[in-house]
Amino acid sequence: MMRRGAQAAIGTALFLFVAPGTVAGLVPWLLSRWRMYDPFLGFMGLRWLGGALIVAGIPPLLDSFRRFAQEGLGTPAPLYPTNRLIVTGLYRHVRNPMYVGVAAVIFGQALLLASVALLVWGAIVCLGFDLFVRLYEEPTLGRRYGVQFATYCASVPRWLPRLRAWHDDSPLPRENET
Repeated sequence: MMRRGAQAAIGTALFLFVAPGTVAGLVPWLLSRWRMYDPFLGFMGLRWLGGALIVAGIPPLLDSFRRFAQEGLGTPAPLYPTNRLIVTGLYRHVRNPMYVGVAAVIFGQALLLASVALLVWGAIVCLGFDLFVRLYEEPTLGRRYGVQFATYCASVPRWLPRLRAWHDDSPLPRENET
């Protein structure tokens, strides 16, 4: 169990660096070189909103990665998935806090820097996330966790967080239980 925990932590850290690090760090830098333009519509408040989105997007992302490693003993990477369905913390409000966090960071950068290229990149990333979730992730989790995942999906929205945390009293399946 300790070995799997260590592997999960290392794999999760690597995946954090590679996936969100590329999508919300490297590509935005390549598109913008972090150059600031005049604020959109000349409204400085959009720059402040951008900064707030960046600050707000990072904690859900990091918390999600931590939960995958510590609670699920796996990673967000499909090659090394978790042992259990993660439905704690922000996952009680929205099914995809990790993706929401990444999108917030990208759109925050776009507003902060007033970069149209980053707005377009953010839209492309969101479309990619939605397609990945609908075509791969949800069907895979549905096969793996069965009724528990179906109940979770019926109770927790995919993208827009619910205000009150969802609570399910049924036991969650462990590895290979469906």
